[in-house]
Amino acid sequence: MHRRVRTRAFTLAELLITLIVTGILLSALATLAYALSSATATESDVANIQSQLRHGTLRLQEFVQNCRLIVESQSTALAVWQADANGDGRINVNELVYLETRPSREGLRLCSFSSVTNPEVAFSSGSLARTQADLIASYDEYYTTLMTDCENVAFSMTTEPPLTKQLTVGFDMTQDDSVHHYQIDMTLRAWAGHLLNAAGTELIGDDDE
Repeated sequence: MHRRVRTRAFTLAELLITLIVTGILLSALATLAYALSSATATESDVANIQSQLRHGTLRLQEFVQNCRLIVESQSTALAVWQADANGDGRINVNELVYLETRPSREGLRLCSFSSVTNPEVAFSSGSLARTQADLIASYDEYYTTLMTDCENVAFSMTTEPPLTKQLTVGFDMTQDDSVHHYQIDMTLRAWAGHLLNAAGTELIGDDDE
């Protein structure tokens, strides 16, 4: 005599409850994964911004502290005599660099030029004889990015160029949806004031003029 074994099947209600519980667990796992991913991305963004700030500050300080003169000041750029590479006591095309904000006013970069003849850019009456736009149209220009994620860049000086010995660069950076203001104060250690006349309007040949 055989005994019939009765197997109990899942009811529709039990299946529905199982599906609901499974959905809740999957939703919780997805939320947790998204939160972890967002936290990782945020940490990565903060690390990237801090790295930019560190390296950009060091490069900017090195550039400004070792330059010869800040020649002209504009709202979005500074004309800088970087070095007297040929030792002639004059500003030449290849020695002139513009410290400027990018066209979108976000970021900070250097604009330099390259010329085979490397002619002098005359400085008289307190200003350069050629504009940045003229130099860009006449020679090959090169850009070096210092920082990309900064905004509202502003230059301030205690004394107007070319008598400027101290420069402050201020800018904003956004971290964790919060805007932080930074300020970099620099002193020109290689300032070539001995090449200027008493009024600071002309470059002179020696200290006796």
